[in-house]
Amino acid sequence: MHPALIFLFALISILLLTAKFRLHPFLSLVLVSLLTGVLAGEPIGAVEAVTRGLGSVFSRFAIIITCGSIIGILLQKTGGMSLIASDIMHFSRNPLLALIILGFLFSVPMMCYILAYVIFISIAKELAAKLNYPFISTATSLALGAVASFNLVYPSPVIISAAEELSANTDTLILLGFFIAVPTSTAGYFYARSLGKTETSISSENDNLGQVQLGFAQAEVSEIEEPLQKGETGVVQEKDIGVKEKDGVHREEVVQRKGEVKVRCRIHGNDTGEPNRLEAYAPIFLPLLLILFQAGFEHPSPLFAFLGNPNVALLIGVLLSIFSGRTLGFEMVRTLVEKAVKRSGVVLLDLCGGGALGATLAMTGAGEALGRFFLQINLPHILVPFLVAVALQTVQGSRVVTMLVAPSLLLPLVPELGLPVEILILAMASGTFLFSHVNDPFFWIFGELAELEPSEVFRSNTLGNALMGVVSFLLVAGVYVFLY
Repeated sequence: MHPALIFLFALISILLLTAKFRLHPFLSLVLVSLLTGVLAGEPIGAVEAVTRGLGSVFSRFAIIITCGSIIGILLQKTGGMSLIASDIMHFSRNPLLALIILGFLFSVPMMCYILAYVIFISIAKELAAKLNYPFISTATSLALGAVASFNLVYPSPVIISAAEELSANTDTLILLGFFIAVPTSTAGYFYARSLGKTETSISSENDNLGQVQLGFAQAEVSEIEEPLQKGETGVVQEKDIGVKEKDGVHREEVVQRKGEVKVRCRIHGNDTGEPNRLEAYAPIFLPLLLILFQAGFEHPSPLFAFLGNPNVALLIGVLLSIFSGRTLGFEMVRTLVEKAVKRSGVVLLDLCGGGALGATLAMTGAGEALGRFFLQINLPHILVPFLVAVALQTVQGSRVVTMLVAPSLLLPLVPELGLPVEILILAMASGTFLFSHVNDPFFWIFGELAELEPSEVFRSNTLGNALMGVVSFLLVAGVYVFLY
């Protein structure tokens, strides 16, 4: 079967299995990966590609994902995330803007937009809870900000490999990339904000229906409780009913006053009070500082290279978060760590499934076949690198891999295209925004940590990335027309 048809078959099969039949993403990805190899006539090679893809992704992300999950849940329960969220709100009255800036600033120095998202997603969740924002909106804002700079700003892994292969002028590439990335991330901000408005509108409709139903319930309760609410003097008394979970974290109080039923929910991360700022910030920002400090040197010392490794730095963050959670008690900390590890395991399974599919599709040659097909179409020259990157990104899902393969495909055509190398690179980088779907590892990480269904991930992450990709390409084309 032709590689292009294999690609289309794989894409449609995964969409049907995950979206329509709701089969677990890991099983869907692995099964389709194996079937893809069979259709390509290489069943044994498919098994080897699947295991290789699984192992490669697990080795890269297992420690990072697990540590980020532990840090997030411990700081959330101790009140550390609440403190950080309060500081962010004090600094900026616009949490979506603050989150998109946070992701934008940290994804490139950390050399991993996934790591930036994993570390800061708990802050996005806390801000959503404090300000009554839809969590889909705050998570999308953080993710799109991180992806915008990671895809466009040198020395991101997405840009640096292409710059070296095509011998680009790095100073020009840095300026143009940053100039394009800022308005691109701004488009992502407006898209995330529109998601919030949509969710708020839906919630308001549900709340109105709930208030009507609650009105009937209140009427029935008042008829039953009215004789019990008056004492001998006729003064209305107050009655509290407390419900407490076994772990002591969540408590709900029902207060009846003057025939009304009021429900108050209080979340206690720490009965002894919030941690101090040093304990709240250290588990997140000390690992970040170590990573940034190590990245700032071309040849760091062995000590800084060790401590600045993202795996080691985040393990240090885990130890600091455990120390911060000492007031919760040993048993509570142990329970929360186990919960975080189990949750990260789900994320890693989905992530590894994406790696298996990417490795299998690469083995079949689907990406190269589609790339060559676009090169043969008579289109405006600036569209060619963009569409080649779109095709490769859609096939195998990894932005870094796309920018490793696309320049080698286009290198023989650089003289014929007549494009400045920097424009060529940024046009390809714009194509890496499209399309983030089921074979993109971040698609599953975003959905699992934001607790969203695949359909919601398509609506938030996939469409948001597509919008930014279009905006980025239009800006690149504008720079080419007016400045070259």
